[in-house]
Amino acid sequence: MKILIAASEMVPFAKTGGLADVVGSLPKALHRLGHDVRVVIPNYKQISHARYLTDLPVPMDGHLETAIIRETSVPVGDSEVPVYLVDNYKYFYRDHMYGHSDEGNRFNFFCKGVLAMLPYLHFQPDVIQCNDWHTALLPLFLKVRFMEEPFYRPIASVFTVHNLQYQGRYSPSILSQLGLEDKYFTPEELEFYGEVNFMKAGLLYGDVINTVSPQYAMEIQTKELGEGLDGLLRKRSLDLYGIINGIDYDEFNPATDKRIYENYDRDTLERKKHNKYGLQKELNLQVGDMPLFGLISRLVGQKGLDLVAEIIEEVIHTGAQFVLLGTGEDYYQNLFADLKVRHPEQVSINLGFDAALAQKIYAGADMFLMPSRFEPCGLGQLISLAYGTIPIVRSTGGLSDTIIDYDSQTDQGNGFAFTNYSPLALLNTINRAIHLFKKDQEAWGRLMRQGMAMDFSWNQSAVKYVNLFEKAIYKRKQHSRAI
Repeated sequence: MKILIAASEMVPFAKTGGLADVVGSLPKALHRLGHDVRVVIPNYKQISHARYLTDLPVPMDGHLETAIIRETSVPVGDSEVPVYLVDNYKYFYRDHMYGHSDEGNRFNFFCKGVLAMLPYLHFQPDVIQCNDWHTALLPLFLKVRFMEEPFYRPIASVFTVHNLQYQGRYSPSILSQLGLEDKYFTPEELEFYGEVNFMKAGLLYGDVINTVSPQYAMEIQTKELGEGLDGLLRKRSLDLYGIINGIDYDEFNPATDKRIYENYDRDTLERKKHNKYGLQKELNLQVGDMPLFGLISRLVGQKGLDLVAEIIEEVIHTGAQFVLLGTGEDYYQNLFADLKVRHPEQVSINLGFDAALAQKIYAGADMFLMPSRFEPCGLGQLISLAYGTIPIVRSTGGLSDTIIDYDSQTDQGNGFAFTNYSPLALLNTINRAIHLFKKDQEAWGRLMRQGMAMDFSWNQSAVKYVNLFEKAIYKRKQHSRAI
């Protein structure tokens, strides 16, 4: 199968969140299954060392812009996955990847550039996997603008929703930039509360839709988590699937990870405490065997930080320590910075992102907090399991699909989970974890090993994506025959 994965970011070239990790890992797993898989992302300012391939014109509202196509690759064993970069100084040579006033036009240009480059590269994919709103115009363009062109007509699309909250909503004036008539500005098409909604385009025109966990695929069909698009998602429910994300165990492996203080595995868990002591020492915390909670996250409301803020003082009063790494809203940054001032020997707040420190937290913490209001998939809980660090999560989305609440009667489970979105529910769950940690280290050790034994590699998920791509290709063929 010939597969093109289109996204706004990809490890190791450009990253702001988990999307980049997914786009960095899934192609490798698909390649190992024997498929011709390639990736395309924008050529942001920080990306270098990509070779020039070609340049071509892209129509933008009555004038032409130039898309320069570059190529690099990521290694997969003795082979590699090609990565194409759509370059344009005007749209992508900026200090920040996102957050610009012309965001809609930037990714409109990117999507047009992706489709324009394919004939030049002599690459006709069987399917394009489009990730989140930044690439949601691709299914629309394939069906509205290119359906009559023989080269594009067979190309199927899968639209993958990583987070429905971010939709790409713009003024109706952007329609002319997209090359679309006013008839597309209706509630049945792209109109959404007086704006043009890019995410809606992907949901409407993708041959098949998927989210990054089965539970989230169900949740976004409800009014509570559907972000205003639940009606459309229910209408397309037969084309909507959920596939849990995987993680790359070559990168996230405590036995080989060079970023942590001391390597260990399931049979040498006694070495894990040296990572705890190293982390405590590096972050100027008291060194000892008290419970240490880690939290690595964007500091935004989605992540349940309001719950953490309500109960963290009580947790600290038990003698526990708290280490946070992340950046985001000023409210949360200031709130947690104040917490550190009050408890300098028990709290470490690290505002920003540091990949090496993140690994040290995964390896050094005893417990990992993810009390999210909603969570499409989540990678932090999967990484923490690999490092024998026990996740404490709210059962929502992918957290519900991956974390089994520990049952002290049966000794089964791989973490601690609660359902009600309330500070008391989180506090009670944390107290359950602290009690087991302090009172029964043998049971705690078994819980750690149970988590480390779980397989959330991309191998299983990649096979499911192949099946999904086959469904999209079949559906595209049926649609082509119908017209």
